[in-house]
Amino acid sequence: MVGLLCETDFVAKNEDFTSLLEKIATIGLKDGIEKNEGGAKEMIDSVIQKTGENIQLGDAYEVLGEILGIYVHNNKSGVIVSLEGGNAELAKDIAMHITAMKPEYISEDEISEDAKKTMREIFEKENANIDKPEEIKKKMLDGKMTTYFKEKTLMNQAFIKNTEETVGQLLQKAGAKIKEVKRYSI
Repeated sequence: MVGLLCETDFVAKNEDFTSLLEKIATIGLKDGIEKNEGGAKEMIDSVIQKTGENIQLGDAYEVLGEILGIYVHNNKSGVIVSLEGGNAELAKDIAMHITAMKPEYISEDEISEDAKKTMREIFEKENANIDKPEEIKKKMLDGKMTTYFKEKTLMNQAFIKNTEETVGQLLQKAGAKIKEVKRYSI
């Protein structure tokens, strides 16, 4: 996945720019990210001279695996998913889901104690002015925490194509696990 940055939509839609992006991505795929970054400058400079636009190489990622799924939405955001098990269609569906739902975490294990503490403080402040007994406030706080992180965690999110099951259930049913996810948006 390669990001090529420019300052206007007009240039981003220009054939020289899109061809440059394709060349850089192809080199990265063939020769690896490091060689890609080294050789990209000359190619970029020639398109800069032609268009007069400031163009820079953005982030470049290499996602490895036998089962990859790619989803790009409106040429503004894209996700690559690598699965262990499953198939390419499932990987693409998961990539589409991630693009749409923007989970912050893959699983609950990734949620830091700092993130939990921050959200707990926010929800405690919200509950402070509620005229309820403390045990009810605690249940409300626990419910808010559970709901908040469920919505932010990929494995707990309702799958966008079938809200009757979570992404985690979908993967389990297919005998698949997520190896890696890369998301990029402009």
